[in-house]
Amino acid sequence: MKVQDSGMPEENLWNSFFDIPSILSKMEITIQIQNLVEIGSGYGTFTIPTANIISGDLYAFDIESEMLTYVKEKQHFHNLSNIILEKRDILTETTGLKNNSIDYFMLFNILHNNKPTQFLEEAYRILKPGGKIGIIHWRKDIETPRGPELSIRPTPEQIIKIVDLEKFTLHKKPFLLKPYHYGLILIKK
Repeated sequence: MKVQDSGMPEENLWNSFFDIPSILSKMEITIQIQNLVEIGSGYGTFTIPTANIISGDLYAFDIESEMLTYVKEKQHFHNLSNIILEKRDILTETTGLKNNSIDYFMLFNILHNNKPTQFLEEAYRILKPGGKIGIIHWRKDIETPRGPELSIRPTPEQIIKIVDLEKFTLHKKPFLLKPYHYGLILIKK
């Protein structure tokens, strides 16, 4: 299921909205991460730099073949062998990965969908105990040059409210990723 209001602009414009090294650092993407899942890889904006940081495999999922083709071309250009691309609708099929097998689950700019808890449930299933969910999203408190309609953007408080605190703890409280985003990190208990 395609997430509502999630079309992609031209790639250079899209990439201009992010300070990628700063975001990855603040989101605690480190070499200590062995295996990582990215939902909605898009142009590979975060896929390629993340694959260069982590020590294991990066499983990148998207529902659009065109986006996966972009990432595959970049993967070959950068000679990265640790990216596993898959066209799959996580909301209807899950990731297909084993339980308790992943260290980090990236949910970047995707929780404005109609069923955000399904992503959190899948993250809980495949994350190892102590594994992290990194969430970034477009801010709702300001106009931005891109992103979903303000009315469907979740606030950090709305995201925290849907998190099952029996399963996750808030590791890093919401913080700004200037100018247009915020982030937060959860840990699986």
